[in-house]
Amino acid sequence: MSQVAYSQYEHPGHARSPSAESVSRHLHRAHAVNKAHAHDYTLQHHGRQVRIGPVAFWIVVGTLVIMGVWSIATGTYFAFRDDVLTGLIGRQASMQFAYEDRIAELRSQIDRITSRQLLDQEQFDQKIQALLRRQQLLEQRTAAIAGDVVTTGSIKPARVPELRSAPRPVKPSPISDTVIFTAPPDREARLQSREGTGANTRFADAAGSAGMDGMLVRVSLSLDRIDRKQTATLTDMEEKADSKARQIGGVLADLGISVARVSPAAPSATGGPYIPLKAPKGDTSAFARQLYRINVANAQIDRYMRTLTNVPVRKPVVGSMDMSSPFGSRMDPFLRGPAIHSGIDLRGDTGDPVRATASGKVVTASWQGGYGNMVEIDHGNGLSTRYGHMSKIDVKVGQHVAIGQQVGRIGSTGRSTGPHLHYETRINDKAVDPQKFLRAGLRLGSSVLGANI
Repeated sequence: MSQVAYSQYEHPGHARSPSAESVSRHLHRAHAVNKAHAHDYTLQHHGRQVRIGPVAFWIVVGTLVIMGVWSIATGTYFAFRDDVLTGLIGRQASMQFAYEDRIAELRSQIDRITSRQLLDQEQFDQKIQALLRRQQLLEQRTAAIAGDVVTTGSIKPARVPELRSAPRPVKPSPISDTVIFTAPPDREARLQSREGTGANTRFADAAGSAGMDGMLVRVSLSLDRIDRKQTATLTDMEEKADSKARQIGGVLADLGISVARVSPAAPSATGGPYIPLKAPKGDTSAFARQLYRINVANAQIDRYMRTLTNVPVRKPVVGSMDMSSPFGSRMDPFLRGPAIHSGIDLRGDTGDPVRATASGKVVTASWQGGYGNMVEIDHGNGLSTRYGHMSKIDVKVGQHVAIGQQVGRIGSTGRSTGPHLHYETRINDKAVDPQKFLRAGLRLGSSVLGANI
C-alpha cells in the first residue's frame, strides 16, 4: 500500500509537487499504518478482503477446533456406543462382584471369630467345670480329714492287713527285779516314702496373663496349694497312725500277748452289719490309697486299744510309786528267812485309793489270810491282778470294773508290817513280775493310755 501511495506522489502528471516536509509526514503516517496492521489477518473471498485481529482469529480457530473435536467424539460415541455400554456394565459388574466377595470374606471372618469365641467360651466353661470338680474333691478330702477319716461299717479283724514293718511277735522279756520308772524312747520307725500329689503346673507359664485366663491360673494355683497342704496333712496323719500302731503292737508283742487270742472278761457292746473295707484298685488316686492305709492303721489301733483295755499296764496307786519290796526272792519280814514274794509292795498312807489297772470282773473281794483284805480282778485272756492288805474294799464279787476305778483303800491288814499295797499280776494263775507291765505302760505314755497311766 505504501508503494501505491508513493507512486501516486511521483506521478509526472500531477499538477503540484508536494514539498519535502509533506512527503516526509505522509511517509511517516504510512509506516505507522503498516506497523499497526502488521499482525492482522486478511480473509479474501471473491475479490473482497476482510481484515481481522489476532484475538478474533484465534477465537474463531479455537471454536472450530472444539466443534471438530466434539463432532468426532459424538460420532465415535454413537459408533461405539454398545461397546462402551458393555464395558461400563462389565466394569460395574466386576466392581459389584468384588464388593460381594469382600462382603463374603468379611462374613467368613466374622463367622471364624464367632466360632473361635464359642470355642474359647466352651474351653473356659470346661476349665471352670474342672476347677469346680477339683474344689468339690478338695472339700470332700477336707471333710474326710476333719472327720478323722472315720470309716462307716466294720472291718473284719482277721482280714486287717498287718502294717509293712510291724514287729514280729517275740517271747516275753525275762522278769527283772529292777524297777525302771522312766519311759524309754519310743521305737518309732520311719515310714517308707509315699507318692505325693505333684504340683499342677499346666498353667504355670501363663501365670502373668491378664483377663479370665489369668484369673483361672490364680484359682488353679490356689487349689494346688490347698491340695499340697491336704496331702501333707494326710501324710502326717498316716505317719502318726502308723507309728502309734507300731508302738502298741511292739509293746503287746514284748508282753507276749496275742491280739487275735484276746477275749476280754467284759466284752464291750458292739455290733452292726458287716461291710468290708475294700482295698483301692490300681487306677484310684493317691489320696484314696493313702486314706485306705490310714483307715487300716486306725482299725489296727482300735484293736490294740481294745486289747490294752484288759491289760494291766496302768499304775494301781495315784501319783508316783514308791516300791518297798520287789518281786521274786527276798528275806521274809517276819521269819527273817529266804522267801518268794509273788508281787511288789508299794508304800502309801492308810486310806489312799487303790485303782484297777485294767478293766475286768471282780472274782474275789474278801479276807484272804496273809493278803488281808484282798480284791482279785479277772481281765480275761488268762490275765488277773490282786490287791492286798487293803483297809477297805469298795467292790463286790461279780462286779465289772473299768480302768482306774477305785477298788479299795491302802491299809495294813493280813501279814503286813505297815500301810502299803501288795500288788500282783498273774498269767494263767501264775505270778509274774508286775514291773514288766508297768514299764510297758510307761513306754506307751499318756498319748496312748490317757491320764490313767
